[in-house]
Amino acid sequence: MLLRYSEYSESLLCRPTEGNEDIEASVKTIIDEVRKGGDKALLDLSERFDGSRPSSLFVSEEEMEEAGRMIPAKLRDAIDRARDNIYAFHAAQMPEGEVVETAPGVVCSRKIVPIDRVGLYIPGGTAPLFSTVLMLAVPAKAAGCPDIMLATPCRGDKVNPAILYAARSAGVGKVLRVGGAQAIAAFAYGTESVERRDKIFGPGNRFVTAAKALVSSTVAIDMIAGPSEVMVAVDSSSNPLFAATDLLSQAEHGKDSQVMLAIRAESKGEADAIYKRIEKEIENVIGRLGRSEYMLPSISHSAAFPVYSDEDLIRAINEYAPEHLIISTSDPERILEGVRNAGSVFLGQYSPESAGDYASGTNHTLPTSGWARSSSGVSLDSFLKKITVQKLTKEGIRNLSPIVETLAEAEGLMAHREASLVRRCWND
Repeated sequence: MLLRYSEYSESLLCRPTEGNEDIEASVKTIIDEVRKGGDKALLDLSERFDGSRPSSLFVSEEEMEEAGRMIPAKLRDAIDRARDNIYAFHAAQMPEGEVVETAPGVVCSRKIVPIDRVGLYIPGGTAPLFSTVLMLAVPAKAAGCPDIMLATPCRGDKVNPAILYAARSAGVGKVLRVGGAQAIAAFAYGTESVERRDKIFGPGNRFVTAAKALVSSTVAIDMIAGPSEVMVAVDSSSNPLFAATDLLSQAEHGKDSQVMLAIRAESKGEADAIYKRIEKEIENVIGRLGRSEYMLPSISHSAAFPVYSDEDLIRAINEYAPEHLIISTSDPERILEGVRNAGSVFLGQYSPESAGDYASGTNHTLPTSGWARSSSGVSLDSFLKKITVQKLTKEGIRNLSPIVETLAEAEGLMAHREASLVRRCWND
């Protein structure tokens, strides 16, 4: 038995946890080194942690151009098509500044502006996540951010060419060949060569996550991202091979990922039979795929469980609040109606989570660890600011002033009252 199977309980939905106290202390030291040492510290830390010292901090324009020639045309085309889908979905999210006359002569509005300087972090660990380049840079470009900088670790002097091609294709201005907590520190505080960022985006290992948390009092961040996770909801109509590959595609993200299988059945016997079919497919598929060194540890702290009504299934989904939710039941829209807590939802037999990871157009930077109860994933809105504006005419201040003066006086803020009163009583 690869995937633990038992009756449903809330304790079954617990995430795997690891202590981060030692990591936090190390990250504080790295951040302090960057703040004091600037560019030299970035180079020293890269040499210490990545095993090589970059000849320069930034990728040159010539290297960016060369990257496109280094990857197959088929991959370039796939990146371009995914970029276009992501752009179409995110550009459509652009809000319009509202204009509302709340009272005669009192007009309130919102001005929508992009964030000036954004920093995008792209991991360079077990897989080159050029898809994450698209998921962050394309919305930033669609929002109109004028200064988009990307940071990613290099091997020797080399950055993965697919990452560079995706960055250039999506509109990234500069690529910093530095990774880890030191890149986050550079984004947050700046160095001689790196202009500090106004907001930091992107996933990473526990060191990067800890760094983002530590600098979040100085600079805005997208979210604190934990290990990847998926919940797959199935019933007797579901294709067991589809379910197995959905579970394994998330399990391969890392050893600390978690995959949950919710089986909607009318009886325990029916649930047991569905589980056995899916478990058999998991064994078959994992035997012919690579990355089992990541899948097996992930599966070891994952679970499958039966539920015997739609209401119980919806309750389990909302309690777990999954990063990714695949509803592969006979009536997925019926279940979706009750879903309130999820990062991104995939409906029906032909909607794998990998479609959203790469090319459907939705964003794959999503809340994990139950944060979907209160947070959303990255969207165009993540790269925008809304500035409120109000304009009052003489009629407007006369209409509003009695309210303002009464409330200000009740709070004991007499200068507030006076600023309104003098305008109401002014004769010109």
